[in-house]
Amino acid sequence: MKFVLIFGPQAVGKMTVGEELEKITGLKLFHNHMTIELVAPFFNYGTEAGKRLVGLFREEIFKEVANSDLKGLIFTYVWAFDFQSDWDYVEEVCRLFESKGGETYLVELEADLDERLERNKSPHRLQQKPTKRDIERSERDLLKTYENHRLNSCEGEIKRENYIRINNTSLSPEETARIIKERFKL
Repeated sequence: MKFVLIFGPQAVGKMTVGEELEKITGLKLFHNHMTIELVAPFFNYGTEAGKRLVGLFREEIFKEVANSDLKGLIFTYVWAFDFQSDWDYVEEVCRLFESKGGETYLVELEADLDERLERNKSPHRLQQKPTKRDIERSERDLLKTYENHRLNSCEGEIKRENYIRINNTSLSPEETARIIKERFKL
């Protein structure tokens, strides 16, 4: 079992790279908005109920996949490095897969802010993520988190062996997925 965590700030390309990685590896993609969009018609993700339900769905899916005969899972996540709770969450999810004999791989994506603002409006993103269709609100949220949180790691901060950081500002999702596949021999 292989667990690939693709993380980085909003609109960096996590889902799109994950889709391409799924195509070339056979690992299943579980992008973070799959649960957010499921819960959104009932509870906003920013509410206590929304966060709790999203967390429960994710946890149950992780448990079932970790106990399955699937080849592996790709999960996308916005990791706020200034929140210990995010560090703890990543460690908890990795530990779940590792406790079942799985291997974990951390893939950090980074891209220039201007590129992310453009990607934030892409038709594919808006199709897959209905909660992002209010582009003005989505852009405001992207800029606010950019100013108030650290969504990429500092040099040497991530100590795990199976880790790669990719600046994909000028790379296609296909190129980025190939780099990941080759680096980790997926």
